[in-house]
Amino acid sequence: MKESILTNRASETYLERGTKAYRHVSLAFLAAGIVTFANLYCVQPLFPMFAARFHVTPTFSSISLSITTLILSVSLPIAASVSDAWGRKPVMVTSLVTSSALGIIAAVCPSFTSLLVIRALQGLTLAGLLTVAMTYLSEEIAANGLGYAMGLYISGNSIGGLLGRISISLLADHFSWRIGLCAFAAVSLLLSIYFWRNLPKSRHFKPKPADPASALQAFGEALRDRGLLCLYLVGALLMGGFVCLYNYMGFRLLAPPYGLSQSVIGMLFIVYVAGTFSSSWMGRLADRIGRKRVLFANVVLMGGGAAITLLSNLIWIVIGMIVFTFGFFGGHSTASSWVGRRAVDTRAQASSLYLLFYYVGSSIGGSLGGLFYSSLGWPGTVGMILVANLCAMILSIVLIRIPPVSRTCAPSSIRNESSPSRR
Repeated sequence: MKESILTNRASETYLERGTKAYRHVSLAFLAAGIVTFANLYCVQPLFPMFAARFHVTPTFSSISLSITTLILSVSLPIAASVSDAWGRKPVMVTSLVTSSALGIIAAVCPSFTSLLVIRALQGLTLAGLLTVAMTYLSEEIAANGLGYAMGLYISGNSIGGLLGRISISLLADHFSWRIGLCAFAAVSLLLSIYFWRNLPKSRHFKPKPADPASALQAFGEALRDRGLLCLYLVGALLMGGFVCLYNYMGFRLLAPPYGLSQSVIGMLFIVYVAGTFSSSWMGRLADRIGRKRVLFANVVLMGGGAAITLLSNLIWIVIGMIVFTFGFFGGHSTASSWVGRRAVDTRAQASSLYLLFYYVGSSIGGSLGGLFYSSLGWPGTVGMILVANLCAMILSIVLIRIPPVSRTCAPSSIRNESSPSRR
């Protein structure tokens, strides 16, 4: 009887959907997602300008993004350990403020080399938010609202990617890319302050002293779980294909027979709205019918969208980008929330490993796609994406056969592993 009362009291400390605190958390992470992805991907539509201004190849110009995601990926495990000792909110706030400040510095870099240095530092600072966000949500949000909250955060990712790309494309065409970078970095600082003021302190965080041996043991546990390992690989494959398509679509549409302007190409990124809708809608759907079926369906959608872009008609290319983006954000939303649910005692480590694989996939796919584009054109680029997508489909099928993790600890048992949202 006493144990039941304690369990009920523990469950009440989780943030339930519909409450004021839940709304504050959801909107704060929406802002955080905008800041993070705007700073991370703001250079993507500028690759052709970098190639012309600094006299580098398309593949080399893409390093301004790849170096950020690469440094980001290797920094994630360190950020996870720091957050275990220092706290979730302080790490995330520091991450957002410093990365926004570095965005202003990037706007005045005199050479491509100095730009790469600042972009590498941004990768280091962005790791703090990205590795802790999924952990915070998994620790603080009640199970029946986690999918939606995670989906809203990832919606912020897509909105940030959209606003960053469009605003910088327009400003670059009418003023300069430096003004575009500086303007959005200033907006990012304001959103970072909003995040700091509105995010509640952690209720379930328990600081852990810095212990390298324990940290390595926790990472080892997060790597030994077959289900988590499959999710890490799915994230890497989906992200590699996603970044590859958007890295080189601009080069394709600038060239004949399309000959579109930088502003028009930037406006095409409005297809990110499909990702904004997909991530939150698929999050709710996964809460209802289970993550296994939703993940597989989104992987299939993403591959279908990539195939459609092979058509030469511009309208069909845009339709393919919409389907592709819808599938990617739905798949990422489902996989990332699944990691938080499947990991029991190693949530911070599992989340950081998922993102490590995710951004390593981004770095490899983003740069490797340039080699395929230079040698085989757009069909070669799409072929690489479809191979990655096929591998993700196989892993999704494997995940269907892996049983859910049973939970024995009190807070976890509250969340009822047998419900669809835990599958």
